[in-house]
Amino acid sequence: MNLNDDKTNKLNILIVDDEINIRKTLSVCLESRGHRVIAVSNAVDAISEADRQFFDLAFVDLRLGTSDGLELLPTLLALCPWLKIVIITAYASLDSAVQAMKLGATDYIAKPFTPEHVGLVTGRVASVRSMEQRIATLKEDLERSHPREVFSSSHQGMQRAIELAKRVAPSDAVVLLSGPSGTGKTVLARAIHTWSHRAAKPFGVISCPTLNLELLESELFGHAKGSFTGALRDYAGRVAACEGGTLFLDEIGDLPMSIQPKLLRFLQDHEYECIGDQQTRKADVRVIAATNTDLEKGLREGRFREDLYYRLNVIQIDLPPLADRPDDVELLAREMLRFFGAQNHKVFSGFSEDALSALRNYSWPGNIRELRNIIERAAILSTNEIIGREHLPDSIIPRTPPVQLGSPLSLKVMEENHIRRVIASAKSLQEAADILGIDQATLWRKRKEYGI
Repeated sequence: MNLNDDKTNKLNILIVDDEINIRKTLSVCLESRGHRVIAVSNAVDAISEADRQFFDLAFVDLRLGTSDGLELLPTLLALCPWLKIVIITAYASLDSAVQAMKLGATDYIAKPFTPEHVGLVTGRVASVRSMEQRIATLKEDLERSHPREVFSSSHQGMQRAIELAKRVAPSDAVVLLSGPSGTGKTVLARAIHTWSHRAAKPFGVISCPTLNLELLESELFGHAKGSFTGALRDYAGRVAACEGGTLFLDEIGDLPMSIQPKLLRFLQDHEYECIGDQQTRKADVRVIAATNTDLEKGLREGRFREDLYYRLNVIQIDLPPLADRPDDVELLAREMLRFFGAQNHKVFSGFSEDALSALRNYSWPGNIRELRNIIERAAILSTNEIIGREHLPDSIIPRTPPVQLGSPLSLKVMEENHIRRVIASAKSLQEAADILGIDQATLWRKRKEYGI
């Protein structure tokens, strides 16, 4: 299969040639291979196009009328540092080829060239760009250093979330992930990216609450040098850096009102402007957003735009809290133990029954993030192959001691112990409610009361 037939290797290509027949022929050849092509006849138009959108590859004629095509190279590379430039010419010479390479050209081909030759060049550039983007993504992964994602669950709500995520991944639809903090929204967003045709392209993350208004807009859309205090050089922004890939906006409910119309415009038209620069730019970036708050409440209180809410909420995926998924706790804990054991040069065979019971019975207000911290702590402290109850923090150990019928304890203490044990042994909360002879709403209130 031709490398260029693969969607993941689709390139944004700029053609700069003063001959209309060359522009048309080359455009048809490249578009037939699935690439996106813009063709112009002069340096001024080429700079204008490179200033408003990002390209992976440019074919530049050595002679543009009375202009020298080589003079265009430094400007194009300043606008798109990762751009690969191929010089095309009917006047090939060793001197001009050497000069082109010194100025940053990737390749140099003589006219007339065949479709096979063009395919070879674009295929090579596609491989290089794919490798560069994978390296950037791997660097981000190494910096995060997280355990392998577990995408299996016995909880019906989580099963629905995973299935829906897999179904929407191949599309370019905006996805809104909702759920309490720590339930794995970032992990699922990255999985959606990995399952999509954009997998070979960049995946970027912006946490909306962590930046002030000016820095958040700059991080999103970039800025021009001198546009505000501290803007010492041009910055392209994460939208530009994620060209062809996915941008994940975490805690979108905290996005300032002044930025919301700009994000809405980008979602609708894929157009934006950098701070301090009126030039309109375009970018092909899929957006996934996440929230741990009620966005509809934000609408009612005037903190969130209605039009942006409906544009974001094309596909909503709800992630249940870990407290609702006691059967998943063991699966997640075992994978995390394997990971942190390897990090600390230890080998663990698992958990004791007491430790597993404590993990299953805990209410997990911090969800998966809290579970990760507790397992990491246990892996560091333990000198045994088995993680026992003694390696877990006091915060997750039940406050009440084991009791037997007839023990001199109040009915409330007896009830708490009984509910904890039933939940620990039941396959689901519905089964636990059935065993206890109460409905799920009552069980939820009891769990809240006892911190289960």
